[in-house]
Parts: sequence; structure tokens; C-alpha cells
Amino acid sequence: MKRLILKTLLVAAAIFCLNGIVRAQHENTELMNAINEVNRNFDALSHRLDEIEKSIDDLLWFDRVGDIAFIDKVYITGPPPAKESNPTGQGAGNPLKFWSYVFIPRDINPSAKYPLLVLPHGGVHANFTTYHTHMIREMVSQGYIVVAAEYRGSTGYGAGMYRRIDYGGLEVEDVDASRQYMIDNYEFVDKDRVGIIGWSHGGLIGLFCIFNHPEAYKACFAGVPVSDVVARMGYKNDGYRDLFSAPYHIGKTADQNVAEYRKRSPAWQADRYRNTPLLIHTNTNDEDVNVLEVEHLIKSLKAADKKNFSYRIFENMPGGHSFDRMDYREARKIRLEIYNFLNAELKPSKPFKNIRDLDRAGYRF
Repeated sequence: MKRLILKTLLVAAAIFCLNGIVRAQHENTELMNAINEVNRNFDALSHRLDEIEKSIDDLLWFDRVGDIAFIDKVYITGPPPAKESNPTGQGAGNPLKFWSYVFIPRDINPSAKYPLLVLPHGGVHANFTTYHTHMIREMVSQGYIVVAAEYRGSTGYGAGMYRRIDYGGLEVEDVDASRQYMIDNYEFVDKDRVGIIGWSHGGLIGLFCIFNHPEAYKACFAGVPVSDVVARMGYKNDGYRDLFSAPYHIGKTADQNVAEYRKRSPAWQADRYRNTPLLIHTNTNDEDVNVLEVEHLIKSLKAADKKNFSYRIFENMPGGHSFDRMDYREARKIRLEIYNFLNAELKPSKPFKNIRDLDRAGYRF
């Protein structure tokens, strides 16, 4: 009898513990579901705030540049997304839709022809903002038309666009599509005088544009360009690496698929450079793109016996990664050198003769 009672008590205790475990698991599942829901809400809120910030910044363009430029934002298409969640679903395979900024000099003569500058923005998941105000003023004042694509992966356009990122991949074709759009839709754009200018990630895109479409561009300036994504994965932190190995992006780390990272690195693709006049700038105290990346690019171009490029390695210039985009006089002098390089190939109607011309155009003094 005692053994039966003991057995019954043990069974009851086991059932009680099992019920407790089940309840705990259920509660843990509910807790995890709640945490995941909060994370999703924060993610959605973050993208919504980016959209609001983008809308506010768009208004600032008219205040800062509207006196000298017609400003537009056009909706165009690039290649289909690199990845489709449902490749056989409705709309799968359709071209990707994205926005591009257009700046046209107010004193334009519609019957004349004007050179075009293609300006891809920098940053992983960044966008084109009024950070570029002075540079846009400088370009437009010289008689350039400017197009700046908000290529796939740019922020300010929702989670869907953010997750279309294809760093060093189809984003390059989005930027080139903005060039072709301008030629096809504005008769005063001279298809034979198109240049590309970009910094950092935008510099990488500029390099790949002249690698992929050497016949389309007459000049390229690549400022502090991301050049070796393989090396970059080595000296950046886990948060940065996660942007590339995310399931909606490359989906693997560099050590899991080093060939894919090399494919997206200009320094590893230098043999594809043809003959487009190219100017490269870098800075030894760059806190973003380590100078070793750009040095690798330069050495690779030399090793491939490429001739029509030049470069400057600046020593500890104030501003680090942004050294030639700053507003101090020395940075403006460097930009004048960049424009002189571009102007020699693209021949705008009102090139700057000196730093005073640049100051009046960019800073209104």
C-alpha cells in the first residue's frame, strides 16, 4: 500500500512538474513572440523616421540650391532585384523602381548641349542629402547637369527598398540607368560629355561604372573609394559585417564566400579598367576607408599596366574621410583640382578659373 501511495505521489509530482515546464515553455514562447513583435515595430518605426527625415531634407534642397538650379526628383527603373522571395509570384522579375535627383542650371539654353555629372552617394544604407549642397552649387554653376540616384539599398524609402541592397552589384546598374535616363529624356544632355564623381561607397560605384560601361563615361573621380571589401571585412566590426552577410544581401560572410566579396572589390577587378581618365584621392588618416584599401587599388592598377589614371595620397588632412568635402579653404582648393580634372574632359561652359569663382558659386560670397 505504501509503495502504491509513493508511486502515485511520484506520478502526481511528475505531472505537476511537466505541467510547469509546459506552462513555462508556453510563457517563454509568448515572451519571445512579444519581443520579436517589439523588434519588428522598432524596425518599422526606424524606417518611417528615415522617410520623414528624407522628406524634410528634400524641402531643404529648394532653399539651398533653388536660386541657381531647377530641382526635380524622378522615378525610374533599374534591373530586377538580385533576390526574389517568390521568383514565380506576381510581379517577380519586374525592373526595380527607384528615385533620382536631377539638378539643371536655371540659365540653361534648351537648344544647347550640356555635360552631365553622375553623382552616386556614399554610405552603406545611406542616401543623397543636402550634405552635398556646396558641391551641387559648384557643379551647377559651372554649367553641369547633375543626376544623383537613390539606388537600391538607400534609406528613406521603406524596409523593402532597404533590403534590396546589392553593394558593388546591381546598385551600379541603377546608377548607370540614371545616366541613360538623362540622355533619353533631356535633349540638352550631351551623351558624349558624361562624367561620374563619387566618394567612399560612391567612389566604388564610380569605379565599377567605368569598369562595366567604359564607353559611357569620359572621366571619373573616385574620392576615398571603398576598394577592397575583403580587407574591409577584416578591420570593421561585427555590426558592419552583418550588413553584408544579412540573408537579403550577400547572405554569407567573407570567409564563407571570399570570391563574392572579391567580385565586389575594385582593387580585385583592376584588370577590367580600360582607358577612362581616372583621378583617385585618399587620405592617410581616413577613419572609414583605411588608406590600405586605396593603396591596394593603386598597386593593382599599376600591376595591370593601366596608364590613364592619376592619384594623390594626402597626408593627415583635417576631416579624415571627408577631407575634400569639408568647408574650410584647403578642402575647397582640393575640389577645385577635382573640377579642373573633370573640366578638361567634359568642358562645361563656365569652368572655375580660380578659388574665388568656386567660393562665389558654392558659398555666395
